[in-house]
Amino acid sequence: MPASPSLVTSETAPEPKTPGTSRIGLIVPSSNTTMETELPELFRRQSEATGHRYTFHSARATLKNVTREELLAMVDKAADCAVAVSDADVDVIAYACLVAVMAQGPNAHVESEAVISRAAADNGHPAEVSSSAGALVRTLHELGAARVAMVTPYMKPLTKMVSDYIEGAGITVLDAASLEVADNLAVGCLDPRNLPAIARDLQREGADAIVLSACVQMPSLPAVQAVEDELGLPVITAATATTYEVLKALGHAPRIAGAGRLLTGSVGAPIPARAD
Repeated sequence: MPASPSLVTSETAPEPKTPGTSRIGLIVPSSNTTMETELPELFRRQSEATGHRYTFHSARATLKNVTREELLAMVDKAADCAVAVSDADVDVIAYACLVAVMAQGPNAHVESEAVISRAAADNGHPAEVSSSAGALVRTLHELGAARVAMVTPYMKPLTKMVSDYIEGAGITVLDAASLEVADNLAVGCLDPRNLPAIARDLQREGADAIVLSACVQMPSLPAVQAVEDELGLPVITAATATTYEVLKALGHAPRIAGAGRLLTGSVGAPIPARAD
């Protein structure tokens, strides 16, 4: 059967499994330019600290504009993408489109992850599965973050949908900044150097954490540590939360520097007091 015209697959560094190497599968929107740069950089730092190697293998589903209609259409391709990426016999699959999952309604990550897991298993290559949507809310719970402030690149209606989804998981969103960029390629071109000033303007009194990027396409990695150091609150992003869950699925303790305390392996330890 010919491949669906809306599905494009790619693989990087295909090689036989060897000791000391793990394969990570990614399911990403076709217009995503960030997840396949930020995650490999994070895992490069993990490799530098531990000596373990990670390779990345991707499947892509069509998405150009971040609208509810295109997001729901992308969701319909999740199982096909899972089959394609599981052909690489990956150890874990990360479904990297947070808002596509959240557009389906409260707690939708549970079913989305189950669909991908079943598709991979039925293809003869079972793998652990994490979605960026599920990773975000589960990681906030693990941090004990009952109240958050967040930044999104979305138009305000989609930001409200993300906020409602997070609140549906029992986490209060104190404030949410919407950068109102609809084109997904344009989201990937946003300058992360602007994020510290945006985070500074958030209403964060009583916040337990800051979600610096509630979107896997909005670049944020260069700003995570700076914002955490300045504001004295744990800072996570959709990408760092996904990385955290992928490492847990592999049974690897995080040892990543410069991307917030979440990925240093110090979750549960107090954050140092901010120097005024």
